[in-house]
Amino acid sequence: MRTAVITGANRGIGAAVARALLDEGHRLCLAVRDPATLVGSDLDPQRHSARLIACRYDARVRDDAERVIATTQAHFNGLDTVIHCAGILRRTPLVFRDDQRGEPDELWRVNVMGPWLLTRAAWPALVTSSQGRIQVLVSMSGKRCKGTLAGYTASKFALMGLCQAMRNEGWEQGIRITAICPGWVNTDMASAVQSMAPEAMTQPEDLGRLSAHLLTLPDSAVPFELAVNASLEHS
Repeated sequence: MRTAVITGANRGIGAAVARALLDEGHRLCLAVRDPATLVGSDLDPQRHSARLIACRYDARVRDDAERVIATTQAHFNGLDTVIHCAGILRRTPLVFRDDQRGEPDELWRVNVMGPWLLTRAAWPALVTSSQGRIQVLVSMSGKRCKGTLAGYTASKFALMGLCQAMRNEGWEQGIRITAICPGWVNTDMASAVQSMAPEAMTQPEDLGRLSAHLLTLPDSAVPFELAVNASLEHS
C-alpha cells in the first residue's frame, strides 16, 4: 500500500488516477483547488475516511505545496508517491496578442513551477521511503510541437526537462520518475477538439489503470517515459 498525493484529482485524468489507486487499496491525499467539489462524488473523503483526504491546493500559490505535503504526512504518517495531474491549456501562439501577455507566465507557474515546488516539498519524504515514485502528466506536447501552441508546448518541454532532472537527482535514493505523455484524452480540456471523436481519444480511465500498474513495478522496471497516443504520428 502506497501513500500518494495526487494533484488535479477532482476531474479528468487526476480523478481517474485517484479512482484506480483507491481500487488498488492505496492511501490518497487529493490536492485540489476546491475540496468542496468532491462532496457527494465517488471521491468524497467521507466515503473513504480511512484512506482518503482532500487538501486545498493551487499550483500558483507557493505555500500550498508545503501545506499539502505536511498535511499528508501528518494524517498518514508518511508519503512515498506524488502524481502531478494539475495543469492548464492556453492557446498562446508565438506572436501573442496584447491581451495574452499574461498567459506565458501563467503556463509556466502552473505547468512547471507547480510540479517543481510540490516535488521539492515532498523530496525528503520520498528519500526517506527509499522507494519513492513520481508520475508527471506531461503530454505529447512535451515531446514535439504541433500547430501554434507556443506557450503550452514550451511549458511542457520544460516540464519534461524537469522530469529528467528529478530522475537524475533521485536515482540513487530509489526514487523513480515516469513522464506520462498522452495525446488527446477525452476530458474537458479536449472538448473543443474537432479532429477526433471523443470515443476515439485515449480515455482517462485507461490512464488511471496505467498509473496504478506503474506503482506495482520494481525499481529496475519503472519506465521513465510512457507515450500514449490515440493517433498515428509520422515524425
